[in-house]
Amino acid sequence: MLALLALVPSAITDYLNPEELLHALGTYALVGVALIIFAETGLLIGFFLPGDSLLFVTGMFVSQGFIPTPIAVVCLLLTAAAIIGNMVGYWIGRKAGAPLFSRQDSRIFRQEYVDKTYAFFAKHGNKAIVLARFVPIVRTFITAVAGVARMDYRSFVVYSAIGGVLWATGVTLMGYFLGSIPVVKDHIEIILLLVVVVSLVPMVVEFVRHRYFARPAVAATPTAQDD
Repeated sequence: MLALLALVPSAITDYLNPEELLHALGTYALVGVALIIFAETGLLIGFFLPGDSLLFVTGMFVSQGFIPTPIAVVCLLLTAAAIIGNMVGYWIGRKAGAPLFSRQDSRIFRQEYVDKTYAFFAKHGNKAIVLARFVPIVRTFITAVAGVARMDYRSFVVYSAIGGVLWATGVTLMGYFLGSIPVVKDHIEIILLLVVVVSLVPMVVEFVRHRYFARPAVAATPTAQDD
């Protein structure tokens, strides 16, 4: 994420600092956060926005009283913004199609972002919609990629809702309850990546188990030479 911020003019990066951004928004902080979450999860131009840390700091600011809104309402609003953003991103990909990702590299946009997102989607399938929530950049492009791939919309909505709750509500609550702990606040993105790694463990176990039990079956299959 820091590498991406280095690509953005310094006049803008000051406002991409979550704490600075929320202070600048003042009484409109919660509305601003909801719009940013919507943009990052639904509009391709939002991939450089600090979603993870912004959710965390929002939860922390709610606990400190800077955002005078009940935490339940905050979580509901931000989760809705994340899910609706995903739906918009899906239809952008579905309607615009593959040419949407054929543009040349620019100062901010890189084709490798799309390539990595395609690889992530191909590897994890429907679960990618949930897991991508915790991976910067990928969470922005995955929705459009699902639309381009014409993923079943009902399945997309279900997985998007699950991911939206786990990410938007989970990270916000983490900030609400753990924001005062420096080691958590300073390493939020690393912690979230660890969450993704832990989430992948069941799939790895299933893959290994499948390979282990499939091998004897293959070995037991008679070949043409045995006949």
